[in-house]
Amino acid sequence: MTAITKSLATLVSCALAAGGLTAAGVAVLQPGTAQASSHREAPLISGQPQYDATDVYAFVSPDKPDTTTMVVNVLPFQDPAGGPNFYKFAHDARYDLHVDNDGDGQGDLLFRWTFKDHLKNGDTFLYNTGPVNSIEDATLNFTQTYDLEVIKLKHQKAVARAKLGSDLPVAPSNVGKASMPDYSKLRDQSVQKIGYSGGSTAFAGQADDPFFLDLRVFDLLYGGDMSEVGNDTLKGYNVQSMALQVPTSALTESKDQPVIGVWATTHRQTADGDWTQVSRLGSPLVNEVVIPRKDKDKFNASSPWDDGQFLKFVQDPELPKLVEQIYKIKAPDTPRDDLVQAFLTGVPKLNQPPNVRPAEELRLNTSIEPNGSPKRLGVLDGDNAGFPNGRRLSDDVLDIALQAMEGELLGKKNDLGDAVDENDQKFGGSFPYLALPSSGSDAKAVSKSAGQSLLNGGSGVGSSSDDNMLLAGSAAAGGGAVLLLGLGFLWMRSRRRAPRVRRH
Repeated sequence: MTAITKSLATLVSCALAAGGLTAAGVAVLQPGTAQASSHREAPLISGQPQYDATDVYAFVSPDKPDTTTMVVNVLPFQDPAGGPNFYKFAHDARYDLHVDNDGDGQGDLLFRWTFKDHLKNGDTFLYNTGPVNSIEDATLNFTQTYDLEVIKLKHQKAVARAKLGSDLPVAPSNVGKASMPDYSKLRDQSVQKIGYSGGSTAFAGQADDPFFLDLRVFDLLYGGDMSEVGNDTLKGYNVQSMALQVPTSALTESKDQPVIGVWATTHRQTADGDWTQVSRLGSPLVNEVVIPRKDKDKFNASSPWDDGQFLKFVQDPELPKLVEQIYKIKAPDTPRDDLVQAFLTGVPKLNQPPNVRPAEELRLNTSIEPNGSPKRLGVLDGDNAGFPNGRRLSDDVLDIALQAMEGELLGKKNDLGDAVDENDQKFGGSFPYLALPSSGSDAKAVSKSAGQSLLNGGSGVGSSSDDNMLLAGSAAAGGGAVLLLGLGFLWMRSRRRAPRVRRH
């Protein structure tokens, strides 16, 4: 590894180990008791999915390298067939995206989405009353629109505001082929040009969840014997996405200081009209696997300049200890001061701004050009345009974090990972880049005979033989890995090709 690669990997390790020191509110909008973020990782927010930020992405746009694209996702684990009340953004929420462009740990720009509900006919239970061929069709019974504004901040106080768009259309939930025969058309109609810096574009609506990983890590690290590895847990689920593409010059402090820090918050309006922060997210996986349960809600209530209170979780992270206990892979020595320095400040000569104030943000050096052939391991594989220098949709952040946590940057080379290397759907080549959401029609197919049985009043329900074979194959592959590698090792894989079992 090069020195930069090692330092960057340290930043990644810290991203998982550090306990999310992501900046939280604005003084004028100072959060009350915050609660959680990411995929159901904290007790309180798991019951408020509309307000739950799952992931934040920030990257130089591959097809428009003079712009930066930022994406915030909320409302995880959407079942595509979950009608008749399909999915929407909360109408009593402020969804905020913060940008720190001078490295002082405080936001300088804040982009805010607020949503409105619209119902055409309340005398029907239907989301749509017929086929929908346009987002303006009368048959689309329930719709949402949103306002988007930008707030300029100084010392976390608003000093200027500008409305970027009013009553912009939200892409609806993808009900199915009969209801929405050409969903891609509805997506395209929801991509809107907005009045910011002469060339910005916005999108809000449903999308395929772009995060890919095997969440069975929570079953005592993949079943305790690797029998539960290699399954993309988020396959087939959707999220609500807010995306923004902005000329980079409108985000950065100057050409000489091209590094920005990005994070998202959600505020919910209380009964007395106040706004309380209920979600906060910058880097992925932090609150899920680093912060202990007793402090998860406390973490999300804090501000970045107070994140030193979580320092002990950075210096002495729990995950390597669990790996050592179950798989006998020795954890790196503590305290992990190397992680603290890299994670809180960015990496020198890559994405560390001058005079940086330690704070966890998703830091992006916007002067690094996009890679025409992005590598899923990002900086760990020599691709400095990827995570942890920002985060692209295709970055395999779980594998990157696992490898760094287990000492990749300290000379303990490893190829740890979860055997899920890419999203189940291909990403797009232009804004908003997100894959189209799955629909109810994409769920497990009912066999022709079972469908006929239902029409005849029967109760047969079919299942996909392909899915069953996939599950069987996954189980067999997991068992084979255990036999070949032994119970004492995690799944080992080459960075340059698809996962293969290797003998030692």
